[in-house]
Amino acid sequence: MLDQVIDTLTNLDFMVSMIAALAVFATIVTLAAPLFSRNTLAGRLKAVSTRREQLRKQNRAALEKHQANVRGDSKGFMTDVVSSLNLQKLLEDSALGTKLMQAGLRGQRPVMTFYFFRMVMPIILLIAGLVYFFLINDMGKPPMLRFAFAFGLGVAGYYAPGLYLSNLAQKRRESIMRSFPDALDLLLICIEAGMSIEAAFQKVAAEVGSSSIELAEEMSLTTAELSYLSDRQQAYQNLAMRTNHPGVKAVATALIQAEKYGTPIGHSLRIMAKENRDMRMAQAEKKAAALPAKLTVPMIVFLLPVLFVVILGPVIIKVQHMG
Repeated sequence: MLDQVIDTLTNLDFMVSMIAALAVFATIVTLAAPLFSRNTLAGRLKAVSTRREQLRKQNRAALEKHQANVRGDSKGFMTDVVSSLNLQKLLEDSALGTKLMQAGLRGQRPVMTFYFFRMVMPIILLIAGLVYFFLINDMGKPPMLRFAFAFGLGVAGYYAPGLYLSNLAQKRRESIMRSFPDALDLLLICIEAGMSIEAAFQKVAAEVGSSSIELAEEMSLTTAELSYLSDRQQAYQNLAMRTNHPGVKAVATALIQAEKYGTPIGHSLRIMAKENRDMRMAQAEKKAAALPAKLTVPMIVFLLPVLFVVILGPVIIKVQHMG
């Protein structure tokens, strides 16, 4: 059977017939194609119109969503929770705005985030403590004591956001303290070169950004406030409040007095620059003085055992060989 099929396919007459049939079919399709073709231009225009309608609907939906956010219908999950539960009054902290600015957090969103986590963290840690002390490891303690431990975790969760915020502000202040004396020297050079205080702040902010982004941010913000605030002294006070650094506060006070009484700014900045350099040197000397006390424990733990092995090792080996 297979041999017959192969003979039929390889037959010359059969191959000629198949080629002729394919040629006739192709001719018929070519002649009949224009009769069945659709209007391509109309189809493309219809597709463009459909796409335009889709884009219009998408833009309208995005605009409606933006308008809903502007009206205050929904500004995010955390904001909705804080607003619905009125946590800003229940957990009110009068110094929160200042703490957030000192940590480099501005706007309304960090405020809502802080209140949200101040509400959520005690609940999470309390539940975690109850699960651990009652289901995982009871530590051999009575139930009341275990519940007290879990309640203590909940209290720690209430203060955890504040501690995190204080730590963030401390790190930011240390970054500013490291670079502020150099920035003050550069500010003094710019002032003595004849630049205005706004241009000097802007120049220093551009130059000091490689060593301290935080200080560059604060000086740029001060430049903007000097340009737009009606009271220039308020800009200096805001700089001192945001940085919470004694050196910056002294410089802000000197600049306020220079603005108020018309005294030369360069003379005041020269004195402040010297004081800040002395302050940084005193801080370095303080750290150097505390270094021996900090090295005592590592030396006892790591150095003395090795020293004893080096000194007594040969003696012990020699005694063993003698024995």
